[in-house]
Amino acid sequence: MALLIESDCINCDMCDPECPNEAISLGDEIYEIDPDKCTECVGHYDTAQCVAVCPIDCISKDPNHEENEAQLLAKFTRMHG
Repeated sequence: MALLIESDCINCDMCDPECPNEAISLGDEIYEIDPDKCTECVGHYDTAQCVAVCPIDCISKDPNHEENEAQLLAKFTRMHG
């Protein structure tokens, strides 16, 4: 399942540089996660790095992009070979 940055994001810029897939970018008002690039850090780390560094815990699972670990790993493999 891709992750989602919720509306209470304070634009602290902690998450963007931590994303190994470059899935996070500044949107019109808050940071956003591209679900096509988000693997929840599967293939890179044991935990999602954006969630680990978010000071206000505003990153959650995106219910509109449900994926299991095998699907996330397959996405990682497609992106990184």
